[in-house]
Order: sequence, then structure tokens, then C-alpha cells
Amino acid sequence: MATALQAQSPSGPATTSHSNAPYRILSVDKLGGQGGWDYLAANPSTREIYIARSGPTGELHVYNLDTLQPITTIPTGTVHGAAIDNATHHGFATGSKIIMFDSLTHHIIKAIAIGGRPDGYLDDPITHHVYIFSHVEPNVTALDAESGDILGTVNLGGEPEQSQLDGQGHLFLDVENKGRIAVADTRSLKLLGNYDISSVDGGCSGLAIDADHGVLFAACNEKHNMVILRASDGQILTTLPIGAGCDGALFNPATQEAYSTQADGTLTVIKESLAPGTPGAPLSGSEFRVEQTLKTQPGARTITFDPNTGRIFTATADFAPTPAGQPVHHHYRTIIPGTFRLLVIGR
Repeated sequence: MATALQAQSPSGPATTSHSNAPYRILSVDKLGGQGGWDYLAANPSTREIYIARSGPTGELHVYNLDTLQPITTIPTGTVHGAAIDNATHHGFATGSKIIMFDSLTHHIIKAIAIGGRPDGYLDDPITHHVYIFSHVEPNVTALDAESGDILGTVNLGGEPEQSQLDGQGHLFLDVENKGRIAVADTRSLKLLGNYDISSVDGGCSGLAIDADHGVLFAACNEKHNMVILRASDGQILTTLPIGAGCDGALFNPATQEAYSTQADGTLTVIKESLAPGTPGAPLSGSEFRVEQTLKTQPGARTITFDPNTGRIFTATADFAPTPAGQPVHHHYRTIIPGTFRLLVIGR
């Protein structure tokens, strides 16, 4: 059972806040269990949140998005996260094999072997394709959400992390080990090109998009910057400081804000103010600024978002002490059983 350490989570949906009040931690909900975690995925349509846990055997945990009460666990084995296609009611959990399941009954349909080392994922609600990302080739595998059939693959020459769609047939991926943003065509499944951002930063593990105005937000770890660039041609608009150890970013079109979560225990909020008269072409006159740096908790590095309520979710746990002389790396530290918790953030 989810236990709130600060305040109970809300019991039902609420409208997205447009207030200028600062963000704060609304609740810290102790979910417990054993093992680590990776991606978090909120599904506002079904009011569920999916959390991948490594544990003794590995499972995909499903919770109510409003109350954070447990719904079920799906015995997927160790997975990194899950993409949900609400039109077909099919989910796809990424692990050594892709586990396809029914998102209404949570029953497993089949396992799909795609090769590589599947990690990240993205669902395209327009084409009903699901993209699976791997740090080794094939780097991108496209699946049909209805059948689970493999539609094709794309190799990037590097390791993709987070990705975004612009709704116009373009898939953007931050290539973590190459200091660039790859651009692929979702129709032909061909690599169109790369935006080189290595002059300003690298090691990007988060990528968000303002699809309405064609702005990308790449959260990078080498210099701890958010690199903001134009989606149409990769022109770098500016860079802004974020915390250390980012592993996810997102954009809220209702508030024109980008968010990134960092393992150093910070959430960075970046406000976008586009110049009047430049829809679709954010150039000179547009403003991007760090609006807030919220102290969260160490290890809270991945992120998901509920657009219905405007609430942000991140997760962490307590860790065993790091041996003297070794660097602190929240991905690989020993997690103390029973301490896993979800942070709910809002205004």
C-alpha cells in the first residue's frame, strides 16, 4: 500500500494549474518493495502509472495515478519501462525481450524478440507504432501496436536515450554518447540527419519537445546544461544550467515549461516565453529562463507527468553507503529494501 510521508495524494483528477506559484512536493508516497527502478510512465487515459522494478525477479508495477494504490503487477521479468497505446489497449514493456500485454486486463499477450539491448520506448498515437530504443544495434525498432509485428529498424551509430515526436513524421532522439540529436523519419524509418550539440554539452539523457512551436530541450550531463534548440534545423537557441545526473525531461504545453529531474536531488523548471508573431519559428526575441530549482531527494532522476492534473512524478529510495574512494552513482548503488518511494510534485 502507498503510504504518504508528507500528505496524502489527491483522490481524483484536477484541472491543470496555470498559477505562477512555485512548485513544491505535494506528497512522498512509500511504495516499498525490493530492487531498483527505471522509467516511470503515467497514462492519463486509464488513470494508471507504470513503474519498472528490478527486484528478485523483475516486474512491472501498476498503480492508480490518483491515489497511488497498487492495482497489479505484471510478471515481465526485469524491464526498463512500458509504452501504452490506448487505441489498441496494448502495452509494451522493454527488457531482454519486449513483453506485449493488454493494458485493460494487464494480461501478457506475448514476448517479442527484437535483438539489441532494449531500454527506452515511445508510443506514437498518430501511427500507432511503438518505438523501442537500444544502446546497441538495432538502435530503434518500430513495432505495430495492434499486432506487435516488427515494422523496421534504424541504426544511429550511438546510444539513444529519451526521444520525442513532433506530430509531423519526425522522431528526435538524444544520442547520449555522441553529443548529438538524431532525426529519423517515422514513415520510411530512415535516419534523416543529426544535430551536433557537442560544442555546448554532451551526455544527454533527457529530451523534451514543444511540438507546437518546434523547440527541443536536451538535458545533458557533461556540463549540466539544458540545451535548447530549434527542431527544424538544430539551431542552438541557448543553454541553461540544470542539476547533475539527469535521466529524463518533459514539456508541459499548458504552462510552457520544460522540466528535468536530476539524481543530485533537484527538479529544474525552465520557462519558455516565445516572441510575439513567431509561431513555429522561435528565434530572436524569445526567452528561456530557469524559473525554479526545486530540491527533491537524492536519486530522483526519472520523471513522468499527468497532463490532466499538471502533476509531476519522480522516484527514489535510500541507498547503502558508497565505499570510500568510489564515485557516487545512483544508477548502481545498493538500494535498501522497502525504501522505494514516489514523489508527487505540483503547485
